[in-house]
Amino acid sequence: MEIRPIDVHDDAQFHDFYVIERDSLLHQRPDAPVWSEREAQVMFRRKELSEDWRAFGAYDGDRMVGAAEYILPLLDNTDKVYLEVHVAPQHRRLGIGSAVLSHLVDLAKVDGRSVLLGESNIPLDQRETHPYVRFAEKNGFATASVELNRELKLPVSDEQLTAWEQEAAPYHVDYQIETFVDDLPEHLLESYCYLSNQLALDAPTGDIDFEPEGMTPEVFRVRQAKAKEQGRTVFETLAVDRSGQAVAQSTLATSSDDPLRVSQWGTLVHRDHRGHRLGLAVKAANLRALQQAFPDRQKVRTSNSEHNDHMIAINVKMGFEPVELLVEFQRKLWGSPRSAGC
Repeated sequence: MEIRPIDVHDDAQFHDFYVIERDSLLHQRPDAPVWSEREAQVMFRRKELSEDWRAFGAYDGDRMVGAAEYILPLLDNTDKVYLEVHVAPQHRRLGIGSAVLSHLVDLAKVDGRSVLLGESNIPLDQRETHPYVRFAEKNGFATASVELNRELKLPVSDEQLTAWEQEAAPYHVDYQIETFVDDLPEHLLESYCYLSNQLALDAPTGDIDFEPEGMTPEVFRVRQAKAKEQGRTVFETLAVDRSGQAVAQSTLATSSDDPLRVSQWGTLVHRDHRGHRLGLAVKAANLRALQQAFPDRQKVRTSNSEHNDHMIAINVKMGFEPVELLVEFQRKLWGSPRSAGC
């Protein structure tokens, strides 16, 4: 077996890579959300400032039997690398996954990355016994954080959305709730980027130590352009304070290649502006805007740390139901994580 980089601009190679990843993600999860091939192509082919995305294939002769993603943060958290290892279901239990992971570990050492992170979706009742957990432990990884994947059935009635908005309104009279589609106005970009960069610090991350992210307005513009090229529509609802700064946000994204689902990308309230029901306010307003534009969508998927009590309480109020666990694994190669700053 040979493990080598694939040419992401070669349609045939990329198709084989994509099929293995798709089939791996759908194995025993037939209703799981997965990227379309177009979305994956754009992600790997269109370079951005903040991350370096690389793809690898494991070959048995001329046949690809395994695939891997290797993602390097470039602006922040530069001690880390994000890994995904996938093996075609019919070729599992042959040592392919371990060989691919060993190759990526060696590559991380060459790149000077000391913290390796990967994640797997597993059933709610198998956090310690699932084969993916045993595979990670066998290869030197430990469970570092556990999130709950939850889904909300759509549509939510206008009456219910109004009730949530009215419940929150008396607590945030000094804030303006504004919704934008596919872009943000220039005057809000700096404060939005600052707010978004705090997510890795403010949300529970278990045993993983993160720096603030390094997103800038330029990075944001590149990401939005990629989302548009992927066929996504992105809804961003912000709470803006009296000084004109974005202090809370919630993001929903649709895919033109998936007519049923919606992805909740994130919700965050600045630590200095909590206690004003802004989380509920921005989530309800964003959901209203989404349903008006896409009335046929059937479900929203979100993910939160199982220790994020405040956000879980909001999601439970809104009717999000647990569907599976998202387990994040970590392996440290040497010493304590180094910090490169922002």
